[in-house]
Amino acid sequence: MNAAAEASDIVDLRSDTVTRPTEAMYARMRSAPLGDDGLDADPTARALEETAAAMLGKAAGLFVPSCTMGNLLAILAQVQRSEQVLLEAQAHMLNTERGAATLTGTFLLGIEGADGAMDLDRLEAALHSSASPLRTAMIAVETSHNAAGGTVLPPAHMAALADIARRRGIPVHLDGARLFNAAIHLGVPPADLTAHVDTVSLCLSKGLSAPMGAVLAGDAPVIATARRLRKMIGGTQRQVGIVAAAGLEAITAMGARLDEDHARARQLSDGLNALGARLSASVPQTNIVQVDLGRTGRDSAHWVEALEAAGTRTRPLGPTRLRLVTHRHITAADIERAVTAFRACLDAA
Repeated sequence: MNAAAEASDIVDLRSDTVTRPTEAMYARMRSAPLGDDGLDADPTARALEETAAAMLGKAAGLFVPSCTMGNLLAILAQVQRSEQVLLEAQAHMLNTERGAATLTGTFLLGIEGADGAMDLDRLEAALHSSASPLRTAMIAVETSHNAAGGTVLPPAHMAALADIARRRGIPVHLDGARLFNAAIHLGVPPADLTAHVDTVSLCLSKGLSAPMGAVLAGDAPVIATARRLRKMIGGTQRQVGIVAAAGLEAITAMGARLDEDHARARQLSDGLNALGARLSASVPQTNIVQVDLGRTGRDSAHWVEALEAAGTRTRPLGPTRLRLVTHRHITAADIERAVTAFRACLDAA
């Protein structure tokens, strides 16, 4: 798909999930070796699993349809019924996915924190033998952190949390839906961040631009268990190499360009904050900007509708905030158009 075909009158800031495959992805998809992944294995899917596992510093990988399924399988493979998983209180797995709590008989407990990082003193307290009759069987973290505005967990925090967990024999899972964004922000390879965790899920269909899919990576026995469980919950696919090929291109070629998305997010934040005190935008670390509308006199539903009419698509984040996400289809000119749309709606408010 060429640049002209990708051009649009709408500036779509709803999510980086709106990214479309690159020409290189389509080329890989057309020539991918295929097999039945539920029988003898699909060779392209296996190549993706092995490549992603190596990049994440893990022994084995598993291609799954979504990062939500990857997170669910990580819990199914390592946590038993009536055991608990501790997560930061605003974690996507806790507040949006809910699959583990609904389907597995496990209990998910949120630990308060700041900027997506759970308070380690509160974590220690939750792990005290008197805190709960349920056994804590996993601690889950998220970076970059969606609900915290794309914030990145400091490596020192991840190392300290991992030390707390390992002293108690508790595995740590990383919801790494936007892990490559976090790595780019810190200027380190993804494996430097995953060194602190036992399992990690990586989404391929956000900023990395694959059409679908995720990889769950970890120790070989855990991934073998997850592979068996994937079949039980309907995640095994057949000639899945067609889309796994796009995933291979995503992880090998698309990570390095994510700093462009981060720069666009900063440009957007600066532009919105220049519009006056009634509207306030967060200063992003990665590609997510949160906009506080509390002083505009209009709720987020009104703003979404008004901005759509002005050519900019956004998503509400509660009654008084919006979430804006930059991605590779957003240009500097698009940011200027979005800021202009905000200015017009602010003037009309």
